[in-house]
Amino acid sequence: MTNIQDNQSLQSSPPSFIEVCKNVLGRIWACWGLVSFVTTFLIIFIPSMISYLIPGQKGQDYFIAVSRVWMWTWLRLVGCPATIKGKENFIPGHTYVVVYNHNALIDVPLSAPFIPGGNKTIAKASFAKVPIFGWFYKRGSVLVDRGDNKSRLKSFEDMREVLRNNMHMCIYPEGTRNRTNEPLKPFYDGAFKLAVDTKKEVMPCVIFGTKKAMPANKPFYLWPTRLRMDFLPPESSEGLKAPALKEKIFTLMKAYYLEGDV
Repeated sequence: MTNIQDNQSLQSSPPSFIEVCKNVLGRIWACWGLVSFVTTFLIIFIPSMISYLIPGQKGQDYFIAVSRVWMWTWLRLVGCPATIKGKENFIPGHTYVVVYNHNALIDVPLSAPFIPGGNKTIAKASFAKVPIFGWFYKRGSVLVDRGDNKSRLKSFEDMREVLRNNMHMCIYPEGTRNRTNEPLKPFYDGAFKLAVDTKKEVMPCVIFGTKKAMPANKPFYLWPTRLRMDFLPPESSEGLKAPALKEKIFTLMKAYYLEGDV
């Protein structure tokens, strides 16, 4: 009984002065993050829109290059520089289904720009309605309304088309941000069905640091943190069904995350 009361006391204890200060500073820094994000976006917006005038893969390559410059700059402005490892795993002329863990909103602008070459990310259709930003968002995304069966079917065909056009397809198989205490949430099948269907390899990518920089359970919060994104060697989908491939990639990414989350 005493242990239970002690645990309840610990759980209900008020935050320390240091924690309160950190929460306040994190929200002040988030204001700077938002202002600098919008300002730098407006600077690169017109250059990025030139990509609509360049057809096919070259247009997407150009768009990703502009996005990379933007993110390289913005991440440093907010004290979250990113180290990218494993780019040598991308073989020129090959395209991959790239899958990421997903802990925070900052994962999205971090992930796609640092892939070598053109790529698109599966993304919520609702964000494309945001004025001005929606044009940029659509250029880099395959849009899907998860509540609409027709939209999901169309998005799958659109992802196949991305791969046919010699671009990589980026997917967060957890679906939404991981708000649990587990290293990864259970994966959905979509990314692995796509890989099996198109006979493409899956490139796992494990992101570190974003959970600390922008915790999913703290609204409007940003903390300067060194980020890391590791591309792992690709895994073949040959001879596997989607559930088996999903389990293989999940196990690999979970073990890598636990080993590298220091």
